[in-house]
Amino acid sequence: MKKLTRKQSIVIGFMLFSMFFGAGNLIFPPMLGMQAGTNTPLAMLGLIVTAVILPILGVAVVAKHGNLINLGSLIHPKFGYLFTILVCLIIGPIIAIPRTASTSFEMAVVPFMHMSGNGLLAMRIIYSALFFTLAFLVALRPMRLKDLLGKIMTPILITMIILLFIAVLIRMPFIMHHPITTSYLKHPFMTGFSAGYQTMDGLAGLNFGLIIAVNIEAYGIHNKNALAKETIKSGVIAGILLAVLYMLLAYMGMQVNPKMLSGMKNITGADILSYIVMLCFGKVGQVFVALIFFIACFNVCCGLLSSISEYFYALYDKISYKQWLVIFTLSSFFISILGLYNILSFSVYILDVLYPVAIGLMILGFIRKKKDNEKC
Repeated sequence: MKKLTRKQSIVIGFMLFSMFFGAGNLIFPPMLGMQAGTNTPLAMLGLIVTAVILPILGVAVVAKHGNLINLGSLIHPKFGYLFTILVCLIIGPIIAIPRTASTSFEMAVVPFMHMSGNGLLAMRIIYSALFFTLAFLVALRPMRLKDLLGKIMTPILITMIILLFIAVLIRMPFIMHHPITTSYLKHPFMTGFSAGYQTMDGLAGLNFGLIIAVNIEAYGIHNKNALAKETIKSGVIAGILLAVLYMLLAYMGMQVNPKMLSGMKNITGADILSYIVMLCFGKVGQVFVALIFFIACFNVCCGLLSSISEYFYALYDKISYKQWLVIFTLSSFFISILGLYNILSFSVYILDVLYPVAIGLMILGFIRKKKDNEKC
């Protein structure tokens, strides 16, 4: 049975990592570090469960059953279809994809502008239009994602985050402060566990299996068992990278005393990273952090647009892959205009309901054997 070479496995693993590691992955670990303070290690364990282990389990269990519809059908066939559509919409045009454009705009454009009101809104619209046009062009060729994301974008992104971490170690004094929120003080693990929902990777992992399989097949592997094994292997590689970078980002946030940001309102992890980069690199650092956010968000946007369009094309092939891609690109563009803070505000409630269902389904998928009539 043919299998991927070590280099090919790393490329696929890097590609999957880049599809996971986007806006939420950059925002939430630094926020956790600042809010949890001395309780950051326990909080990080909770976050790693929902933002690393669950996504990889999701990739593995879907690889076992062929696709998300088959997995959901363990409960009931209608549930399989409805749950798949709901998850695709949540991690697609309703929350996750618009968030990639909104976050990258806040971090890559706003710091260099002195606008507000209608002027800022106009720039947001222009930026989102350009961002989604570029992502659309990349997602048109899903079999080439491994070349762009796995071989080029991901190594650049990882290198930049490691350089930022080294700068923090050298230039920022090591400080420890007590948790600033009651939840992180009393229940650090569960609060971190809940914070991991916001990355939405647990849900994304349920959908990435198909696009990963397409790219593995491009290497000449078509055996279903081999595809499942290589998909799981890529998930492990991506999971290790995610865990390491989350810990680095949380450490950075832990070095920021909340009093340093007392003049800001509605503080996000993006604000914390901006503050850190300004301390370490000055104004030049704004360009550095802008590139980090743009690359991370763009990678995820391309991956999500491609994987969700593939899923809906598999569900309803009377509409072509390209047409589905147009639909999801346009709908994501319009929602992205709401802005980052508004998107984050309404996403919390949706994810708190959907995540426990996804966790239960993953557990069921591992316990139950694959049905004979399941289609891969």
